[in-house]
Amino acid sequence: MSSVSGEAAGELFVWSMICAIGVATFVIRFAPLALLARLELPTWLTRALRYVPPAVMAAIIAPPLFFADGTPTIEPDLARIAAATLAALVAWRTRSTLWTVVLGMLALWGLQALSG
Repeated sequence: MSSVSGEAAGELFVWSMICAIGVATFVIRFAPLALLARLELPTWLTRALRYVPPAVMAAIIAPPLFFADGTPTIEPDLARIAAATLAALVAWRTRSTLWTVVLGMLALWGLQALSG
């Protein structure tokens, strides 16, 4: 009987830690946004912040195009390059991160299925 209550206590501990870490993560990410929403940001900073999403997307997308298994490669992966080009065009035309990711991934999966 004691092993059952010990398992329940262990499970309760795990779930309480998951909830606590989730709340802590939310607070850490929400606090700066809540603070910035109340402040009047300088124009130069507002203009500079517009470039953050494209820079993050480029940092996520570029490494798989130019590195294979962590090492630089000169052999182009045409499916990845074509999908990245399509994603860049979608981003440019729609300015939608959701459509960029969805259509880019669909194009990549489709091109990989055709070539593989």
